[in-house]
Amino acid sequence: MKTISKLIGSVITLCAMTAGVNAQSTATASTTAVLVTPISIAKTTDMHFGTVAASGTAGTVVLDYADGRTTTGGVTLPSGSTLQKTAVFTVTGEGNSGFSISIPSSPITLTGSVSGSMTVSNFADDLGASGTLVSGSKTIKVKATLNVGVGQVAGTYTNASDLAVTVNYN
Repeated sequence: MKTISKLIGSVITLCAMTAGVNAQSTATASTTAVLVTPISIAKTTDMHFGTVAASGTAGTVVLDYADGRTTTGGVTLPSGSTLQKTAVFTVTGEGNSGFSISIPSSPITLTGSVSGSMTVSNFADDLGASGTLVSGSKTIKVKATLNVGVGQVAGTYTNASDLAVTVNYN
């Protein structure tokens, strides 16, 4: 009987020790992801320098944010020209998020319908290097300078793709 009691006591002790070794503890963490509305930009208005007259002297036409123009050198603006427009873009995205803006830093070339070319340079936007959406939207205006050469050939000068404005969330 003593041997059976010792054997039962050993089994109970061994079971108690085994239960303590197999004890575990678990903790949980929440997992979250926040998805925002993708940022996008769309052209609202093309840039147009309006009607310009060249001469035997090079000059420039500077387009401002309010669709106004000033000239330098031998360039003149025929009276009644109202075609001039600052480029306008609309940015849409998430709420009141901040975003960065990238505009051309190098001149772009306009090709003439008859012959020749002119460049557009000194691009600037009215927000600077960054902006903030207001209720998911913001307008960007882009101005620039048209460089008119000596005796520039009459015609329409265009570039349909190089005035690219890029935006990214900050």
